[in-house]
Amino acid sequence: MKTCKTASMCTPAEESQGIHVFDILGYSKHKGMGHHVDSHIRSGVFSVGGHDWVIFFFPDGYTEYDLDYISAFLVLWSNNTKVRASCDMRLVDQYTGFSSSVHKTGPRIFNSGDISKFAPQTTCFITHNEIEGSAYLRDDRLTIECVVTVFHKPHVTETKSFPKIGMPPADMTEDVAKLLEEKKGFDVSFIVAGETIEAHRFVLAMRSPVFKAELYGSMQEAKSGQCITIKDMQAAVFKALLHFIYTDSLPSREDTEMVRLLLVAADRYAMDRLKLVCQSILCEDLNKDTVAITLALADQHNCHQLKDACLEFIELSNFTDALVATQRLKDIKKTCPSFIVEELEKRKKLPKA
Repeated sequence: MKTCKTASMCTPAEESQGIHVFDILGYSKHKGMGHHVDSHIRSGVFSVGGHDWVIFFFPDGYTEYDLDYISAFLVLWSNNTKVRASCDMRLVDQYTGFSSSVHKTGPRIFNSGDISKFAPQTTCFITHNEIEGSAYLRDDRLTIECVVTVFHKPHVTETKSFPKIGMPPADMTEDVAKLLEEKKGFDVSFIVAGETIEAHRFVLAMRSPVFKAELYGSMQEAKSGQCITIKDMQAAVFKALLHFIYTDSLPSREDTEMVRLLLVAADRYAMDRLKLVCQSILCEDLNKDTVAITLALADQHNCHQLKDACLEFIELSNFTDALVATQRLKDIKKTCPSFIVEELEKRKKLPKA
């Protein structure tokens, strides 16, 4: 089973960061505004990461329980949006100019449609005493510094396949075929129908157990200088047989009669692959004129698949009656066991001839 291995990569999300400084002058004069949702001072709108933000400052706390505190919130001001961001709310030392973090939030999702647009979620920011007795307040001035970091969507690379080097196609048959084409190194000769045909012992033995026994077995034929005589075979058929032995293919689209003769040769030399190739071709060529002789051939040479194909072809066709009544069936009776004839007759429930 071939395995396809691919990969993609998620790179860190790009970040946009902005710092907004919100100066509150006259801090003491803003106290006493009350503690309800509208009792706040809003900073100017500022943009970070393509989104608008503001700071809400509640000098008397956000609720009646926060009277001793000031409350400060970062608010996502853009409408109909969600943003993944963090914020760091800081207070600036009025003497040194350095800021100190009071509350950090995130990273998290800010949704303009609900309470999550505010940060921090707690209403208590810092007590009045901590501010009024510290360097954060000077000349009645309080400075809030808000560091906003927006995290954009991470970038995922396109899927790529791992490098691989293609497997070259097998070419052994091409190399073996050249041995026959070049006609070099022949070490065995055959006389077939009066014609001398040469070949290589090792190739024949490699492809056929019958040739192997004849050429290398204890009863080996064609010893030095001696030719092997092949009886009951045409030269053209033996040449086609050799072509298959060397190339694993037929020389061309042979006619039906040649394929029948090759099937007989394949059975004779125990070449199962060639035998199956011939059966496949003959199966494709089945018709009312060929099925009877093909059936007889299949039975004689133990071609079970081809025999079953012939019987099924006859059953599926509409000429069984005509076949049973023809001289061809009588010819089949001479070469086929009676059970095949009986099978044909039984399929149409006709009396035996």
